[in-house]
Amino acid sequence: MAESEFALVRDYLEAAGNKPVSARGLLFHDNELFSMYVDMAVLQRDEVKLRQYAPLAEETAVRDGHFLHQASAHRAWGVLHRLQGEYTAAEARLNQALELFQTLDTRWQIGRTLYELAELAHAEADPVEARDYFSRALTAFAEIGAVPDMTRTKAVLDSLD
Repeated sequence: MAESEFALVRDYLEAAGNKPVSARGLLFHDNELFSMYVDMAVLQRDEVKLRQYAPLAEETAVRDGHFLHQASAHRAWGVLHRLQGEYTAAEARLNQALELFQTLDTRWQIGRTLYELAELAHAEADPVEARDYFSRALTAFAEIGAVPDMTRTKAVLDSLD
């Protein structure tokens, strides 16, 4: 998705989140909204939005006992820590996310988290581990036919040669 498309989605989400609650209530809960915000921030590698939404996403997911959103919040924190050069904290959070996603058997989310672990290994200048994580992510994406993610991951793997 191009930057302008991300910005448009983010704008729509933020506008929806700012609407007053009607007698019928919101169409979705705040934990869902914060999970969407933080997921967009992860995809954009937006440190400002990650700092803003990761705590809210985690807080509301824990409050509501929503394990999928808790895992997404862990991944968001992991990406933020990686972007800030805090590799030990990034690895811990990404592994927490991966464990939850594996428990939930959410293969696309598993693939996305393996991809983030590969990015972390790449940032730490560990090409063997990066290649392993990228390969595992590619396998996870292939299992469910996630073609755009497969294409992106394969391109990164090919660039490592």
